[in-house]
Amino acid sequence: RGGKGVKTLSVTEKTGSLISILNVTDEDDLMIINRSGITIRTGVEELRVMGRATQGVKLISLRGDDQIASVCRVPKGDDEEVVAEGEEPTTDSESPAESGE
Repeated sequence: RGGKGVKTLSVTEKTGSLISILNVTDEDDLMIINRSGITIRTGVEELRVMGRATQGVKLISLRGDDQIASVCRVPKGDDEEVVAEGEEPTTDSESPAESGE
């Protein structure tokens, strides 16, 4: 009302800038990648719920002048098939029973 807006986050020198804001549910994961290549994936249900206009929750520590490259929402169940070293991945049309295994 009145063009004043709603305060979402207390941004200070200690907290730094707001990098990304996403609409998520407890069934989602968050994936954060920094410019040096470190990737973390964490479940949203593991994050502490904070009130409005707080300092937020720290999800990743950056070293030196490193920066966040990307943040994305990953729906649960979007795990890629894990392939053991030395094995060939199967395609959708080839199951282990069809390949003679």
